Amino acid sequence: MKILHVISGGETGGSRKHVNTLLEKFPQEQVCLLVFQEGALSKEAREAGIRVELLKQSSRYDLSVLKRLASFINTEKFDIVHSHGPRANLFLSFIKARISAVWVTTIHSDPTLDFMKRGIRGYVFTKLNLSTLNKIDFFFAVSERFKENLMKLGIPSEKIQTIYNGIDFSEPLEPNSKIREEIGLTQSDFVMAMVARLHPIKGHDIVLQALKQIDKPDVHLLLVGDGPIRFDIEQMVSRLGLEKQVHFLGFRKDVNEIYSNSNVALLASQSESFPLALLEAANQKLPIITTDVGGVRKLVTDPQYGWVVDVNSQAQYLQAMQEAYYLHQKKELAPRGEKLYKHAVQHFSLSNLYKLTEETYRRLVR
Repeated sequence: MKILHVISGGETGGSRKHVNTLLEKFPQEQVCLLVFQEGALSKEAREAGIRVELLKQSSRYDLSVLKRLASFINTEKFDIVHSHGPRANLFLSFIKARISAVWVTTIHSDPTLDFMKRGIRGYVFTKLNLSTLNKIDFFFAVSERFKENLMKLGIPSEKIQTIYNGIDFSEPLEPNSKIREEIGLTQSDFVMAMVARLHPIKGHDIVLQALKQIDKPDVHLLLVGDGPIRFDIEQMVSRLGLEKQVHFLGFRKDVNEIYSNSNVALLASQSESFPLALLEAANQKLPIITTDVGGVRKLVTDPQYGWVVDVNSQAQYLQAMQEAYYLHQKKELAPRGEKLYKHAVQHFSLSNLYKLTEETYRRLVR
C-alpha cells in the first residue's frame, strides 16, 4: 500500500504537526509528502526521514501543477491520496477523474469559516472550498462536531470517520528559568500561554479584553505563533495599554519549554477540530482554559482538568482566568494539570491515531 499526503506546505500550526507526526509512524517506503511550497512543514518532514516532493508554483493561482500532480500520482501508483487543507482539496478536485487512487481528506477546520473576514475573495474561496467536498471519497473528521458539520453539508455519515488527534506523550519537562528570563519575567509571575495562529478565528481579542479587566501587573500572556492579523493584535495591545503584559514570541519550536514554564494554557477559538496545542499543554501538565469548540470536551471531561467556556464569551473567559489566578495564588492550580495529563495519556496517544488511520486506509483499498 502506497500513500501520498498532499498539503500546501505553508502551514505552521496544528495541521503541520498532525501530518508530520502521523507520517513518522508509517514505514518510510510506504509514504510520501507532496507540497506546493517549502516551509517549516517540509523542512521538519525531511529531518524526520519522510520523503518530500515539491511541485513548486509561480503563485498560489498557478494551475500548471495540475498535470504534473496527476502524472506523479499515477506514475508512482499510489493507492491512497490523502489531502489536507483547501488548496490541496481544490487541486485534487480538478484531477479526480484522471487518477485511480482513493482520495481521502482530513477536515482540520470548519470549511465554512476557513476564509472568514476576507471580503469578496473570502466568499469566492469558501464557495470553491465547499464545491470540492462531493468529489472526495472519504473523510477523517477530527471531532464529532466536525463530522456533524459535514453531514449538514450533505456528506453521508458512512463516508466519515471521526479520528481524534494524538501525540507521543513524553515525560514532562522540568521548569527552568531560561524562558522567563528571556522574556523578562520572574518566577512569581502568573504566565498564560496561547499557542495559535494570529488569525481572526483564534479569538485573541477575547483574551486581550479579559486580560485588561483582570488588571493585575503580575499576569502575563505569551502569544506563540504568527499570522495575517499580527499588526491588528499589536495595535489592540497598544490601545488597551497591555504592552508590558503581552509578549509576542512568533513561531517557536520550543513550545514544550514555553508550556513547562507557564501556569495555564489558553485557547479562545471560534472554531477548532481537536487542537494539538491543548494536547501539548496537557503533556506539560498544564490546566487549560478553552472555548467550547470541536472535541475539547473529550479532553476536558472534568472541571478538575480546566475550564470550558462559551465561544466569544468575554465574561466567562474573564471568570475562568480569574479563578485560575486565584487557584495559583493558593497553590491549587498545578494539581489540575497533573490530572489532565493522566487523562490525556490514556486517551489521546499518537499510536491510536496511526492505528485507526492505517486500518481505514486498508479498508478503503480492499
